[in-house]
Amino acid sequence: MDMPINTFKQRLQSGEAQIGLWLGLADAYCAELAANAGFDWLLIDGEHAPNDLRGLLGQLQAIAPYPSQPVIRPVIGDTALIKQLLDIGAQTLLVPMVESAEQARELVRAMHYPPHGVRGVGSALARASRWNSIPGYLDKADEQMCLLVQIENLDGLAKLDEIVAVEGVDGVFIGPADLSASMGHRGNPGHQEVQAAIEDAIVRIGKAGKAAGILSADQSLARRYLELGAKFVAVGVDTTVLMRGLQTLAATFKDAPTPSTSGGGVY
Repeated sequence: MDMPINTFKQRLQSGEAQIGLWLGLADAYCAELAANAGFDWLLIDGEHAPNDLRGLLGQLQAIAPYPSQPVIRPVIGDTALIKQLLDIGAQTLLVPMVESAEQARELVRAMHYPPHGVRGVGSALARASRWNSIPGYLDKADEQMCLLVQIENLDGLAKLDEIVAVEGVDGVFIGPADLSASMGHRGNPGHQEVQAAIEDAIVRIGKAGKAAGILSADQSLARRYLELGAKFVAVGVDTTVLMRGLQTLAATFKDAPTPSTSGGGVY
């Protein structure tokens, strides 16, 4: 069996822009539905969605037959948790609340085997190695690992240049919801000050030779971020897509106005 190639990472390195969708329904069947839709990447959210390790595994397995590439966001950048996520087959992680270069360097170490990192060696138990059926997995795995760090407050933004310079960080994701709250504009990521900070960050990340990413269900903003050079942009969330579709359908037959779905302007 051949080593699975991380095409998401390959595309980042080539400078190709990729369009993604956020998955919060925490269900393998729904994840496969999204994979069938044709997105380049799918973010399986372990931070705010009700996902556990087995649920994340099921979603990775459901997405695997499709071209869409899975990205997992853990609840926290914990070394032991990262080890588990990599062993079940995740190759790309988006770690929230990164605020310093030191933190980023520790995450890089957690993503790699010794001597370059501290990832525990348990490949005989791991889906990632197909239970030691991939020849040379331990020597090949590190090359396929992709680390995305999420900057979403003023502390992280102040250290952006230092964080983006860390070797082993493949991309920097700007979290507009938390960033807007940190800047005093909670629920209003479209505020002029927040947008100015986001646009500046995207440009700086690109100039540093790293890939910038963001989530925005506002199509105009999403296209603006792509124009600025963002390379991985999520353009919606499955929960919101489903809720709005259901509300619209119900309202059509009940002769009622379509309810608005509030989500802080991001989702």
